[in-house]
Parts: sequence; C-alpha cells; structure tokens
Amino acid sequence: MMSFEVTPGMRRLGASVLGMEAIVAGLVTPVAISVGEVAPALAVTVGIGLAVLCVIAAGLLKRPFGYVLGSVVQVLAICTGFLVATMFFLGAIFTALWITAIIVARRVEGATSR
Repeated sequence: MMSFEVTPGMRRLGASVLGMEAIVAGLVTPVAISVGEVAPALAVTVGIGLAVLCVIAAGLLKRPFGYVLGSVVQVLAICTGFLVATMFFLGAIFTALWITAIIVARRVEGATSR
C-alpha cells in the first residue's frame, strides 16, 4: 500500500487554496440570498458551513486526514452550484487548484530532496 507523506509545501499550498476557498464560500451566502433567491437559513448554513469546513481542513493538513477532508470540501464546493450556478465553475477551479497544489508540492519537494 502506498503511504501518503505530508510535506511542508503541501501544507502551505493546500492551506492557501482552502483559505481562498473559505473567503469565496463565505461570500456565496449573500449572493445566494440576493441573486439566487435562496432562503437565508439555507444560504447561511451552506455558505458559512463550507467556509468553516475549509478552515478546519486547513488546520488538519498536518495529517493525511486533512487532505481527505480537503477533498470532501472540493466536492461540496462544486455541489453549492445547485444554489448559485457560478459555484459549479468556481468549485471546479478550486478543485483543480487543490489537486495542483498537492501534485506540484510533492514534485518540487521530491526534486529538492535528491
């Protein structure tokens, strides 16, 4: 079985992606209410809930479980597109950034450790 080693670069890049995503997730709330005409309780639960999950996942990136939670956050971000259609696009962009952050950090740190 392949082990998943967490590197400092992965933590930095992953936390950066999740931090930016938390801001966007929080800003989805007023957009969902005013533009999407979503019920305020639902919009706050989804938007702020996703933002909090981003912050929690960023805090857990020292452990492999943090990357599992970060990946779940990416799926949930795409699913918020059902409330605000633009989030389908933004969620896909953040998912691409998330995957790229992990791959690039592993490659760079792998090359520098040789």
